[in-house]
Amino acid sequence: MTLSPAQKLGGAFAAGAYTLWGIAPLYFKQIDFVPAQEILIHRVVWSFVLLVLIVFAMQQWSKVQQILVQPKLVLALLGTSLILGGNWGLFIWAVNNHHMLDASLGYYINPLLNVLLGMFFLGERLRKFQWLALSLVVTGVVIQLVTFGSVPWIALTLASTFALYGLFRKKLAIDAITGLFIESLLLLPLALYYWWQFADSSAVNLVENSWSLNLWLMAAGFVTTVPLLLFIAAAKRLQLSTMGFFQYIGPSFMFVFGVWLYNEPLTAAKLVTFGFIWLALIVYSVDAYLALRKKTVVQVIE
Repeated sequence: MTLSPAQKLGGAFAAGAYTLWGIAPLYFKQIDFVPAQEILIHRVVWSFVLLVLIVFAMQQWSKVQQILVQPKLVLALLGTSLILGGNWGLFIWAVNNHHMLDASLGYYINPLLNVLLGMFFLGERLRKFQWLALSLVVTGVVIQLVTFGSVPWIALTLASTFALYGLFRKKLAIDAITGLFIESLLLLPLALYYWWQFADSSAVNLVENSWSLNLWLMAAGFVTTVPLLLFIAAAKRLQLSTMGFFQYIGPSFMFVFGVWLYNEPLTAAKLVTFGFIWLALIVYSVDAYLALRKKTVVQVIE
C-alpha cells in the first residue's frame, strides 16, 4: 500500500499531535504545586484567548455566529464542554498526584470504548476480532476487581468521558475549531468565577507571580490547541482507520514517564490489567489493518 505525499504529511501531523498529547504530562508536572482546578482554569482561559486568534485568522466567525443563534445546539455544546472540562480536570489531577499510569491505562482503553459506543449509538457492527479485543479489556478489569479488590476508576472515567465527548461531538457534526471555541466560551464564565471567588493558591494573582510562572500558566492554551490543530490537519489527509494506528503514542509516552521518570509503582493489579489491554490493542490493531487493506484492495479492483 503506497502512501501519497498528502498521506505522508498527514502521518507526520498525526504523529506530532499524539506525541504532544503524550508529553503533555511533562508540562503539567512543571506546575504541579498549583492545584489541579486552578491549572484547569488557566487551560480554559488561555485556550479561549488562543482560539479567538485562530478563529479570527481562519475567518470562522460566520460559523460561530450560525451556531450561537441555535439555542438547542448551544445547550448541547454546553453539555460537551462540561464533559471535556471534567476530563481535563481529572487528567491534570491524575498526572500531578502520581496517577500517570492510570491516565495511560485510560487512554489505552479509549479507542476500544469508542468501538463499543459506536455499536450502541451509531449502529456500527463489530467484527469478531473487535469483540475479542473488547472481551480482553473487560477480562483485565474484572480480574483486577476480583483478584486485587480495586477498580481502575481513574482510567475508566478518563476513557469514558473522552469517548462520550467524541460520540456527542460526532453526532453534532460541528467542525473541531468552531466547536472547541464555543465550548471554551461556555466554560469561560465558570472558570473566571472560580478564579475570582475560590482560587486561593500562591499562584492565583498573576501580578504577584514571576514572569516565568505566568508564562508556564499561559502555556496551557498552547498545550490544548496546538495538538488539536495538528490532529485536524492529519484528519483531513488520512482515513480515520489510518489515524487509529497513531493513537497509542500518547498513552505509551505516559506509561514510560510514569514508570521510569516519576517512579510510579507498577503494581501486580496494574500490570495484569495493562497486559490484557495491550493484548486487546494488538488484536484490535491487526483487525483494523486487515480491514483497511481489504478496503484498499476493493477500491483498486473497482
